[in-house]
Amino acid sequence: MRFFRQLLGFFSSDLAIDLGTANTLVYLRGRGVVLSEPSVVAVKKNGKTGKVLAVGTQAKEMIGKCPEGVKAIRPMKDGVIADFEITQAMLRHFIRIAHFRRILKPRIIVAVPSGITQVEKKAVREAAEQAGASEVYLIEEPMAAAIGAGLPVTEPTANMIVDIGGGTTEVAIISLAGIVYSKSVRMGGDKMDEAITQYIRKKYNLLIGEPTAELIKHEIGTAYPSDQVDTLEVKGRDTVTGLPKAVAIDSEEVRKAITEQVEAILTTVRSALEQIPPELAADIVTKGIVLTGGGALLKRLDKLISEETHLPICIADEPLKTVAIGSGKALESLDILKEITIQ
Repeated sequence: MRFFRQLLGFFSSDLAIDLGTANTLVYLRGRGVVLSEPSVVAVKKNGKTGKVLAVGTQAKEMIGKCPEGVKAIRPMKDGVIADFEITQAMLRHFIRIAHFRRILKPRIIVAVPSGITQVEKKAVREAAEQAGASEVYLIEEPMAAAIGAGLPVTEPTANMIVDIGGGTTEVAIISLAGIVYSKSVRMGGDKMDEAITQYIRKKYNLLIGEPTAELIKHEIGTAYPSDQVDTLEVKGRDTVTGLPKAVAIDSEEVRKAITEQVEAILTTVRSALEQIPPELAADIVTKGIVLTGGGALLKRLDKLISEETHLPICIADEPLKTVAIGSGKALESLDILKEITIQ
């Protein structure tokens, strides 16, 4: 029997996919996360059709630098599919890499936002099926994140998770393998990047691209004031003269630029805490809140949420991989998979 399973694994192996707005991660059953790439596709337009030139990291490097007729596209928006055909091409590319040299089609579990509509669910299923899946399961991102963070989701105790991605922020309270309360808001790292871009354009008359805004957020972005103020030289195009220009900005400016987005996340967390039953609230006072997703890496965000909620805050060990790892763990156990997947 063991030999048969190993042989079957050679021909096919199940996959878990965290299909994110900013990044897509693929978990190969038995091996862990084998792929982590930006959710970007570079396409060359030829009349009504388009030819895929690059996918992932290579495509992201082309953003803002493409010649006429070539466009770098992010086919996911706010955690859901915005361009079906491009998403399908991207998925097919990633599945082919992760499922290299295996013959049978894989079963695939895809993590989706908890607020996803039936139409959006259908689009995800169809995209995965047409990209090469034999069967498609869907799992809500906060449940996958909680499993990936190692929380005891099947026990009768409250587990609160805040998953901050590129397009959405998912806040959920989980107990007995079910979601007691969840809220998904279409606010995440991408909106912060947009806010930084607008702030710099308004204050310095400097036009910067998406990659530069993301770099600023990663390098000196902060959610809470600090005694140490970091600075960064930013290069772009002067909107008045049209010439290249460089300015120095500091972390306090970035904090002010993203205040609205951070406050939206805080409001969602507060709303969740106000909705939970008293007994589960007692568990959260003891255990606190776990942060996952790329947004969890924003400097001093944990400090801000802790001060606002008066609760202990913990950042998952691998916040960028937590959803993919949790989805993969669900694949390892069919019993868990049947309990937590959604229709």
